[in-house]
Amino acid sequence: MEAVIEKNIEIPDIETEMNLFGQYDQNIRIIEDALDVKITNRENEVKISGFESKVDQALEVINKLLELIKLGETITAQNVKYLISVNEKNIEETDGLPLDLVCVTARGKPVKSRTYGQKRYIEAIRKNTIVFGIGPAGTGKTFLAVAMAVKAFREKAVSRIILTRPAVEAGERLGFLPGDLQNKVDPYLRPLYDALYQIMGPEAYMTNLEKGIIEVAPLAYMRGRTLDDSFIILDEAQNTTPEQMKMFLTRIGMGSKAVVTGDITQIDLPKDKKSGLIEVQKILYGVEGIEFVYLTGRDVVRHELVQRIIDAYEEYENRINQKKG
Repeated sequence: MEAVIEKNIEIPDIETEMNLFGQYDQNIRIIEDALDVKITNRENEVKISGFESKVDQALEVINKLLELIKLGETITAQNVKYLISVNEKNIEETDGLPLDLVCVTARGKPVKSRTYGQKRYIEAIRKNTIVFGIGPAGTGKTFLAVAMAVKAFREKAVSRIILTRPAVEAGERLGFLPGDLQNKVDPYLRPLYDALYQIMGPEAYMTNLEKGIIEVAPLAYMRGRTLDDSFIILDEAQNTTPEQMKMFLTRIGMGSKAVVTGDITQIDLPKDKKSGLIEVQKILYGVEGIEFVYLTGRDVVRHELVQRIIDAYEEYENRINQKKG
């Protein structure tokens, strides 16, 4: 039978203690409930008691949280739940911290990875010419890619930022939307505009857009071009056909880097059309200079309810597939 033990951690000051414990001790209660341990605090010392394996897990989670606090992070319930989940499911993945600073927004807010999956994604973009970021909504695929593009532009590693999406009719027809062609495609491109606007700031964004240094356009506009010295992002790539995917990838010129993002569970193509994002994994897997990074529900950084929704859909789809099998 596993022994019941107690281990202690020293807390350096009252500010660290308040940050660690959270409002009404919510952070510590999450650890207690998840790992079945008892955590108390007396005279700047946290005591953890329970079965040895669970105490060790709690100790590792709290040490990670203290490291985050040293780096200036405000601990949230989401931080705590995430570190518990990776600790329980994949011990090797918890080496180091999930934080990786990408850039700072125009308002001085740091853009960082928040999960180990996001950290791997950022590292892959740094190291490779082409990276595919595949995962569900809320995992930061597009936002982090845009942040990396802005960083490369600021450091003069590229001279242009090009953002593109396939204008697939997801339940609506372009013809029914008001205005000229640009007005019709703008709703598809809005998430890309918003990410750039937030990171660069309104003035720099508008200036660079007017100069043509930033280009946000439907995928069809890429045909026939060679994109040199550019950071290119293809978003919503699950809605490309195999032909469109090949066309896009062969546009990449000298001195350029490309990030392709998509969610293969959200394909809006007609049922008789194959997704280029699904097919390209079979074609380019293992090619030097290209990396595929797969993000999961654990990498969701939106409201925690989004993660539960994704998990529920995955569970439902697995049940359906089992019945079919």
